[in-house]
Amino acid sequence: MSTRTRPRAHPDDGTTTFREALREGLREALASDDRVFLMGEDVGRYGGCFGVSLGLLEEFGPDRVRDTPLSESAFVGAGIGAALAGMRPVVEIMTVNFSLLALDQILNNAATLRHMSGGQLGVPLVIRMTTGAGRQLAAQHSHSLEGWYAHIPGLRVLAPAAIDDARHLLSAALADPDPVLLFEHGSLYNAAGTLDPAVHEVELDHAAVRRAGDDVTVVAYGGCVPKALEAAEELADAGISAEVVDLRSLRPLDDATIVGSVRRTHRAVVVDEGWRSGSLSAEVESRICEQAFFDLDAPVERVCSAEVPIPYARRLEEAALPQPAGIVAAARRAVS
Repeated sequence: MSTRTRPRAHPDDGTTTFREALREGLREALASDDRVFLMGEDVGRYGGCFGVSLGLLEEFGPDRVRDTPLSESAFVGAGIGAALAGMRPVVEIMTVNFSLLALDQILNNAATLRHMSGGQLGVPLVIRMTTGAGRQLAAQHSHSLEGWYAHIPGLRVLAPAAIDDARHLLSAALADPDPVLLFEHGSLYNAAGTLDPAVHEVELDHAAVRRAGDDVTVVAYGGCVPKALEAAEELADAGISAEVVDLRSLRPLDDATIVGSVRRTHRAVVVDEGWRSGSLSAEVESRICEQAFFDLDAPVERVCSAEVPIPYARRLEEAALPQPAGIVAAARRAVS
């Protein structure tokens, strides 16, 4: 039995945390479909490295919540095999840097089997992993590599930022007949909010406009969405109306929502915790220029992480990452 107790955030005001919303999504999936099971390092007795699966072993038993050996290639491969056999596995990888140990399985098997089998073999596998920096985990565990995976055909790549998405994206991902990668930013686990009782499902293919605006579009995803919203508040105080678009899906990208917003505001800032060179932000900027070049009144701005391994020291880490002040400065340049 785990010695940890299930955390509850703000139990008296009806709010829940991002972590708890993810857990409820897992609980619902396990309860509603016997084919679903969770496996990964420390997901059972310990309750998950970040506490997402705490209590699920006691509720569903070791056949449905499986602790694995320390071999990402092995247990991701086992997940692929189980998916091919008709199961609906959810594989947890502690942090995105460890997913590189399973890159052969993800890239050369999960992403390609449908194509290489002429459509005969599908891999309905969900891989969850923690991504991002901001928690002083230094260069070992502070990577934002979701842009790498968004480069790979055959994968669907999701990055939830809102409480409702954390709660409901998993069921939509499990319904997908092909592999889905779910990137959970570590800084969001303790974020609290209220679930919308009217929301029972979310669409995988569409970005969400988190704040409407007229002067500049700020495109972000995952852990950068709260920073973009904070920047939008500061810009509003200065009389600049910023529209914040949460990508949610990194592959496929929702060009219609992104480009539609830019055509209204005529300016864009793309925020990406990945490194600037070869980044997801470069792809978003390119699509804006390809599809809305003559609607732009200013060059597209990008706010990305510094081109360094993420430092351990708090002030250096903060300096290396996108911050609201940098987003505000980029938006001001765009509207000047």
